[in-house]
Amino acid sequence: MRKYFVLDTNVLLHNADSITSFSDNYVVLPMSVIEELDKFKSRSDELGRNARKVIRDLDHLRCRGRLADGVEMENGGILKIFTEGEDIICPGLNMKVPDNRILAVAHTLFKKGEKVIFVSKDINARLKADALGIDVMDFEKQKVNFDELYSGYREIQVPGALIDTLYEKREVETEGLNLLPNEFVLLQDEADAKHTALTRAVNDKKLIRMNPQYDSAWHIRSRSKEQRMCLELLLDPGVEIVTLVGQAGTGKTLLALAAALEEVLINKRYEKILVSRPIIPLGKDLGYMPGDKDEKLAHWMQPIFDNLNFLMGTGLPTKNRHEDESLRHKTEKLLRDHVVEMEALTYIRGRSISGQFVIVDEAQNLTPHEVKTIISRAGEGTKMVLTGDPYQIDNPYLDSSSNGLTYTVERLKELAIHGHITLRKSERSQLAGVAADYL
Repeated sequence: MRKYFVLDTNVLLHNADSITSFSDNYVVLPMSVIEELDKFKSRSDELGRNARKVIRDLDHLRCRGRLADGVEMENGGILKIFTEGEDIICPGLNMKVPDNRILAVAHTLFKKGEKVIFVSKDINARLKADALGIDVMDFEKQKVNFDELYSGYREIQVPGALIDTLYEKREVETEGLNLLPNEFVLLQDEADAKHTALTRAVNDKKLIRMNPQYDSAWHIRSRSKEQRMCLELLLDPGVEIVTLVGQAGTGKTLLALAAALEEVLINKRYEKILVSRPIIPLGKDLGYMPGDKDEKLAHWMQPIFDNLNFLMGTGLPTKNRHEDESLRHKTEKLLRDHVVEMEALTYIRGRSISGQFVIVDEAQNLTPHEVKTIISRAGEGTKMVLTGDPYQIDNPYLDSSSNGLTYTVERLKELAIHGHITLRKSERSQLAGVAADYL
């Protein structure tokens, strides 16, 4: 028996290919969904692009037959646009509300005896559908199990002789560990817990010692073994894309910027640093900002400026106003000389970025498709670093399991050009650590 998947508008806006994700079943789009897509199609953001793609795909299917009668898709499923007539009634719901009319379509099919599943990313809509007796589900494609997210690091106990061999030869062969490329392993002596060695996997069997050249970046040294692993990945030119996941204060952005300055100004491996982050406000939006693009971006990029000012100085609180102004002038010089460039993600689409150290901060607020778009901009000699905290997501259509950052971690973890670390300890301050742990 074929199932009827009734899709909410937010599913199509989240993933434009969602209509082809239910093979051998009916995909039902209520007319209210088409009307809502029409409202989004003129927008210049990701929601607008997805709306336009869905509309184009529907128009292509229309050439095969009447959508109201159902049109067979290439995956064996049948897409149908359901016209909401006077018979579409659902007791207890106001039919003037588009979301309720969409639910009413699912309820009508359910009352006809069909196997109906209502698919929505809106929790409240799923609750209402469940109250009507309809099976519900979130759109699961491009989702990962966040509770089992790859951390990039593990600890194992081994004979002490193996650790001695590692220190002597700088590398060892192992069996049965099924290591991933660039995965970090802390070897711990079975007989002596203090006899340890921090290693990095080259392949599924071979472990090597950490490179001493990567102990620090721009006079910044790691405060934990996790931060040391970050520096190893950030400073290794063979690792072309790095993902850093961690709560506020774990040092993700600071380490990425320190490594970028080291690689651009000292090692001369890259031409410049490109920093970008999604423009999503915390709390109520401030509205339109005055000034040109750079002046508008300055408000959103203030966390980047804070880290650059820290790196330009000693990292200690400034003693007077003149020292503070000196640090600000150094940061402004980096921008004037185009050593560091700030860019809104809106303007990255269509670009080809070569020979640059690219940092995408707050990547947890990006969809998997947006992350794919950004990474695909990388040209020859470019390194990409994605940082973010999946516990602090401001995008209403994303959660810790469906955002682009965690999706990228899981999809790329088996590639040798990718490295990942999950940072768990806040190093910003004792107070910041308390906030991360208790609030």
